[in-house]
Amino acid sequence: MRIGVFICHCGSNIGGTVDCAEVAKRAATFPDVVYATDPMYTCAEPGQAAIEAAIHEYALDGVVVASCSPRMHEPTFRRTVERAGLNPFMFEMANIREHVSWIGKDVEPNTNKATELVAMAVEKLRRNQPLFAQEFPVIKKVLIIGGGVAGIQAALDCADGGLPVILVEREATIGGKMAKLDKTFPTIDCSACILGPKMVDCAQHPNITLYAKSEIEDIGGYVGNFQVKIKKKATYVDWHKCTGCGTCLEKCPSKDVPDRFNEGVAKTRAITIAFPQAIPKKAVINADYCRQITKGKCGVCAKVCPTKAINYEMKDEVVTEEVGAIVAATGYDLVDWHVYQEYGGGKYPDVITSLAYERLMNASGPTGGHILRPSDGREPKNIVFVQCVGSRDRSIGRPGCSGFCCMYTAKQAILTKDHIPDSKSYVFYMDIRATGKLYDEFTRRAVEEYGTEYIRGRVSQIYPDGLGHLVVMGMDTLLGQPVEIKADLVVLAVGIEASAGAKELAEKLRISYDHAGFFMESHVKLKPVETNTAGVFVAGVCQGTKDIPASVAQGSACAAKVLGLLSRDTLSSNPQIARVNNMRCVVCGKCVRTCPFGAIKSVEERGRTQIRVIETMCQGCGLCTSTCPQGAIQLAHATDNQILAEVNALCQI
Repeated sequence: MRIGVFICHCGSNIGGTVDCAEVAKRAATFPDVVYATDPMYTCAEPGQAAIEAAIHEYALDGVVVASCSPRMHEPTFRRTVERAGLNPFMFEMANIREHVSWIGKDVEPNTNKATELVAMAVEKLRRNQPLFAQEFPVIKKVLIIGGGVAGIQAALDCADGGLPVILVEREATIGGKMAKLDKTFPTIDCSACILGPKMVDCAQHPNITLYAKSEIEDIGGYVGNFQVKIKKKATYVDWHKCTGCGTCLEKCPSKDVPDRFNEGVAKTRAITIAFPQAIPKKAVINADYCRQITKGKCGVCAKVCPTKAINYEMKDEVVTEEVGAIVAATGYDLVDWHVYQEYGGGKYPDVITSLAYERLMNASGPTGGHILRPSDGREPKNIVFVQCVGSRDRSIGRPGCSGFCCMYTAKQAILTKDHIPDSKSYVFYMDIRATGKLYDEFTRRAVEEYGTEYIRGRVSQIYPDGLGHLVVMGMDTLLGQPVEIKADLVVLAVGIEASAGAKELAEKLRISYDHAGFFMESHVKLKPVETNTAGVFVAGVCQGTKDIPASVAQGSACAAKVLGLLSRDTLSSNPQIARVNNMRCVVCGKCVRTCPFGAIKSVEERGRTQIRVIETMCQGCGLCTSTCPQGAIQLAHATDNQILAEVNALCQI
């Protein structure tokens, strides 16, 4: 075998603390190495051209590059050696930046460690075998899970690109959290006026099939060939017949039903339409509160429905769709703020969340856009906004910033002054984080033009004074003195976490998630909308905190990725997969149970049970290899023999 070794200086990133020329000199003495050099930047165009030239000049049949993380540039170098005529898997990469130069400044030990890593890469390469990808057909259809603004944007972009789209929304209407908002910052545009046309376009687009009031039951298959089971929940209303006229809503006698869409600041009926601009605008019966379903005594809605759309016997239905790619855009929920007993823990009706306050300000809300106290219906004059409730708080396991609370609080303070000119708004804050375009100017406007008083400090306690007011006690850390304000209404800027069921969905999608349930991207910088499962993408707040513009941008980014992926008639599988030696396999099934991608199956062949790896589903994670007690399953390109050769090389240096 003839191996070439390239030690990258990476400017001073590596060259500043590693003697790259010395590493190249030592590498030239390793077995089968016929050429070794130390270019300044191997990933740059001249560096790649030098690798290609060396392959031809020295008849190399293997290449080692020692530079930065393989996660960043390994695909780049594999394409380079492939252009020069080598199999892309006859390439190895040693990470001497993150693993060496960035963790120490002493040149001599750094040079020694870099030499050891290069020796290990050379020994592994000597045992590499050419691997070849397989071609398989793709289904040119995309599933989008979540009908918020990110999911809607992704659906419209994919549909406009010619792809059939399956849009699944858990609620009875699309629109997500944005549909609940009154105005949007920093332009104070009407939220419904912006979102409404997109919702209508989704409903009317010939390439979009909408499943509202539906959830994902199961997901199988692999990139290009996913099989998805969708549970259409019983609405007890035939949506093919329902015209959304609202007659049933007016006559329903069950009036004391918690209104989830209005965030609990009002009651609704057992049969309801979420809001006037709902898409689809269809009625839904809440079976838990419907007298006919729970007691068998009522049936008023069925009697008054002009189209006979009511069906109390309706059952859940499961449909199966086949798609080539999946976009998860499941949004977020508010952190459970009831754990804050110092704020009343939900006991005081006039301590509400910012999202509930949006519903009070919204013209389609329960008060017709008039800000009224939930306790007595009076107009509040002193409103206190409390920032960072459930954000930047390690005591409840939420150390991160929710990203947009500072901005929507400033917006709400501005709108409050427009609604109630003689009102006064106070904001307790820790820090103001307004990093977007025109955001800082917007928060200054709340102070300078609308008279909002910002108080830097935490609120220690909120309690009623017995005279119809809430006493808000806190500390002004800038003045170094306690503050006490009598408020008519307290609005908590509650932080966010992943939506309910996100973790269970992640397991069905076989993707990773963090401590707060947000889906993990493949690479935080280079692959912000891709996941560790090929063909699955993430958009919007389900991936992490972001505002509406960023969510829309990410929805479009997912659409671009999907259109690029499904623009081809066939896809290539990754040949770095697990392979079973049935001569050693005892069919214990541990690999089947361990595989997080469902890629290993137990099958019957010729009267005996055998283990098979579905090549297109295997992601090459190696869990099965480490689990198998017999060593009967090996990961191509990372076999036991190759790993042991690396260990032996390390011991011999």
